[in-house]
Amino acid sequence: MNPIGATDDPLFAERYRAIDARDIRFDGQFFTAVSSTGIYCRPSCPARTPKPHNVTFYLTSAAAHEAGFRACKRCLPEATPGTPEWDIRRDLAGRAMRLIADGVVDREGVDGLAARLGYTSRHLHRLLVAELGAGPLALARARRAQSARTLLVGTDLPVAQVAFAAGFGSVRQFNDTIQVVFAFRPGELRLKARAHHASTPDADQPVDADGTVAPVRLDVDLPVRQPFDAAGVFRFLAERAVDQVEVADLSKAGERVRYARTLTLPQGPAAVDIVATRIGHTGWRVRVGLELASLADVAPAVARVRRLLDLDADPVAIDASLGADPALASLVARTPGIRVPGAVDPHELVVRALIGQQISVGAARTHLGRLAAHAGSPYESAIAGLSRLFPTPSQIAAAVPLPVAGESLDPDRPLRLPGQAIRAVVATAQALASGELDVHVAADADTLRSQLVARPRIGAWTAAYIAMRVLGDPDAWLIGDVALVAGAKAIGLLDGTAPTAASHRALAHRAEAWAPWRSYAAMHLWRAATDAAAARRSGR
Repeated sequence: MNPIGATDDPLFAERYRAIDARDIRFDGQFFTAVSSTGIYCRPSCPARTPKPHNVTFYLTSAAAHEAGFRACKRCLPEATPGTPEWDIRRDLAGRAMRLIADGVVDREGVDGLAARLGYTSRHLHRLLVAELGAGPLALARARRAQSARTLLVGTDLPVAQVAFAAGFGSVRQFNDTIQVVFAFRPGELRLKARAHHASTPDADQPVDADGTVAPVRLDVDLPVRQPFDAAGVFRFLAERAVDQVEVADLSKAGERVRYARTLTLPQGPAAVDIVATRIGHTGWRVRVGLELASLADVAPAVARVRRLLDLDADPVAIDASLGADPALASLVARTPGIRVPGAVDPHELVVRALIGQQISVGAARTHLGRLAAHAGSPYESAIAGLSRLFPTPSQIAAAVPLPVAGESLDPDRPLRLPGQAIRAVVATAQALASGELDVHVAADADTLRSQLVARPRIGAWTAAYIAMRVLGDPDAWLIGDVALVAGAKAIGLLDGTAPTAASHRALAHRAEAWAPWRSYAAMHLWRAATDAAAARRSGR
């Protein structure tokens, strides 16, 4: 996207109205550069609104950096939720930004990023400059600056360690970047803007009694765009929590919710402990405790937690669109800021989706718990209840024996599914392990769906569910989902006596009006189905 600076451009007028109103809803979605001051701001910056002829809008902070602007010291534009643009966009730029956010450029360089996307590094650079105003190195530098600011103001981590945790190659590079972006030295930025509740991580990654390096532990606040249905997204994760891999506490769901889990990051095994606490009547504060094998995993861990909780969604736009339909208006009013939970590991989500086909959530959880206990690696965590990593595709392929034709299934088999289902899970795990099936956050949605449905026992429902949760596809629709039909009937959207097949067709047709937010509409209908079932059980 080229910078927007022409005052007669309709998009310029829309964004100028947003900055004139200091509308916090647009923070992180674009940046305002002011030629008369040489700075760029978030839309809600409290400073005097600049004159239109001095304003240029950029989609990324990196583009503003490249154009010679520095970050505003007053509004700190880097301290905002990310833009939902990268989940909505299915083009190369959107896919590249999802990988950059996960730290691929830091770990594999621009050539590695280009190879993952199937382009040459030169073509990728050209396209990103044309679309976003900055190349991959500049975009990665902006991400590192954002990560560094978060650690500087939110933790007591020594400055040198902040540099490496944020992905910088040297302390000098870190110091230079912070000075250029924020016009502060790192220590000055920490004193100027640090959070009230800083954590004190282990400064030198101490060594345990047995000689092993102890995990790095620190707490980080995660910016979140309000409203945020914290209770709903944590409940969704809790209902699907796999024993030893995940734990949750919803006992005070109105005020505080908690979810923790193990995960595998680029530098090794890790765990995250996420707590959302209500602030005022409608707001939520989200804080994550990190337990990492290396400081280099801070940025990937934060990026994956943000995707898991869908923190970069634009809830105001989604609610306004879905709430305009009278059929959904009451659901949106009851649950503002609903989210679509993502995934911390694409391969894990594929396995979970495949095992969970056509069985209840509770049954899938039992099967997955047994599989994790049998095939997953042990993990020693300071977080109670976490003691195992979800098995990798290679571990599943090695640990789950294939059924032998003509023989009865072993009742003690690690995956107690029918024979055909076991074969499908093992074959898919083998394909994931070998790279034959390439599932990652920047996969092309249409290509991924085609690859999935071409495999045995993976239908359109499973492919859509994987796209919804791995890619963050906001417009996935799960054709044939029984709970969606149940939810639609519960709110009177469908005739309760209509045949099943006709109901699915009618609902899919009706859902076309909810594009491009059908994934969020599905979450509302699932919630309606759950509430209706609970009401029947209680006799209301």
